[in-house]
Amino acid sequence: MSYFDDASLAFLPSGAAGKDGKAYSIKPTDGTGDFTFSRGSNLAATRVGPGPDYFIEKGRENLLTYSNDFSNSDWNKINGLSVIGQTATDPFGVANNAWSLNFDGTVNGRIEKKGLSVAVNGVYNYSVYLRVATGTQVASIGHSSWGLTAVTITTQWQRFEGFKVAATNTAYIRVRCDDAAIIEVFGYQFESGLVATEYIESGATKGTAGILENTPRFDYSNGASCPSLLLEPSRTNLVPSEYFGAGYTLSGAAIINNNTTSPEGLQNATKIYPTASGNYKHIRYGSLNPSTGVHTFSIFAKAGELDHLVLIDYDGGGVGVDFNLSTGVANDSASVAFDFVDMVDYGNGWYRCVATATNLRFYWILSDNGGVSVTANGTDGLYIYAAQAEANAYPTSYIPNHSGGTITRAVDVISKDLTSVINNNQMTMFLDVKSLEAISTVIAADNFGDLRWYHQAGNRFRFYKIDDADWVTNSFVVNDGDKIALTLTDTQAKLFVNGSQVGTTFALTTSFQNFTNLSYNVGSSKNELNQLLIFRTALSDADCITLTT
Repeated sequence: MSYFDDASLAFLPSGAAGKDGKAYSIKPTDGTGDFTFSRGSNLAATRVGPGPDYFIEKGRENLLTYSNDFSNSDWNKINGLSVIGQTATDPFGVANNAWSLNFDGTVNGRIEKKGLSVAVNGVYNYSVYLRVATGTQVASIGHSSWGLTAVTITTQWQRFEGFKVAATNTAYIRVRCDDAAIIEVFGYQFESGLVATEYIESGATKGTAGILENTPRFDYSNGASCPSLLLEPSRTNLVPSEYFGAGYTLSGAAIINNNTTSPEGLQNATKIYPTASGNYKHIRYGSLNPSTGVHTFSIFAKAGELDHLVLIDYDGGGVGVDFNLSTGVANDSASVAFDFVDMVDYGNGWYRCVATATNLRFYWILSDNGGVSVTANGTDGLYIYAAQAEANAYPTSYIPNHSGGTITRAVDVISKDLTSVINNNQMTMFLDVKSLEAISTVIAADNFGDLRWYHQAGNRFRFYKIDDADWVTNSFVVNDGDKIALTLTDTQAKLFVNGSQVGTTFALTTSFQNFTNLSYNVGSSKNELNQLLIFRTALSDADCITLTT
């Protein structure tokens, strides 16, 4: 039989299968099978995007309203500044989309965005496109209390930017010119992070783009040409991730911000180098030393002149984990054992260096050869990006943290009202599993007594129906790559895994009916599916065996 033809609903992760809060089914095609998707915060989730570069992709927000409407009352015109109008061609060749501003020569003439609230100690960047039409070629951008940045404007469009760790919770973003000039302006942006991203237009509300709170994460990790749908538990990044300033302690080491291209494809990676020769030249995060309980620590690193980054437990007495950035091999030689160690290749010389330990006093050590010592010459070092610390026993995808505090990514939830595609008294559900980890309620179907697929300790699974205590399958171990089918009628349930029935056929003491909603909530686990199929009928045993083989 053709299982795809007979399926009522088919979902296959695809780069074209998600938009506007939906994960599209490939059957049916009229939208009645589409899944809705939610996660919480616009800025807390990432994925690995499609080729050819496979960069990390983030959610992005332009926090300025009316970012390209300088006539709006949200923009103050001060000390002789007047708006001529939207009369100039913008940097991308669109006519009458950039603004001409007239500065009459009054000192401190400026256009200024009314104050917006920002997180104290948060990291922000501002950017704007400028060119001069007549008059002076010098202006300033930024915020006076943060320090304005003087820029030299030419007759060609340039994008100017800067970043600041906020020392106040109110920002007044501006363009200032003290001389007589007509300056053309386009697209002011103010966002979290060290460097400007691609411009996002905004109106009465902030502009958004990228991996947002309702965006399905079709992930292309490891250079995949066909993605997986990334569904993860809620996690909190406990450390600032890209700005290694406030909260971090450098001992015998120094950093240079925005020194090279990161796995994000932007020049926002940091160079770190020793300033003195000897042992334990390191960087650490103060409030997490020591950590209490099980934590997973990770950082992206790339070889420079140095190619060894070592994570040690300073109380452990051993060297720790040597991450060799030339070979991509991690060597754990600590006398205090790490529970989990890994290096993941992100391309272009970048590796995500990961280690899990309990009650660790962690230090990232610069090393000549994998030990605790290094030789300094004032320039030689390596590159780091995207630090993360999670209170759990395995790593999840990168959670950007520019706030100066902690950032939480909410649990991924995918759901669908299946009234139009499901027969009320029978069905078959098929899952092609890429990976399932940890312990959680994985699938719950409501409105007929709460059917659940439950993930137990020891990577064991079982199906059960809350109001029918007699229907509990023998639990089974699930492994990455398993194919699983559950068949239900109003009188019985059967489960098939990898070509064989698991457990016995279970009689239902209450009827299976009114199946109208399916939700996939990963709870506390990280789960990836290659494919999901739902059939309107209970397939035969032979069909289930073939389907799951």
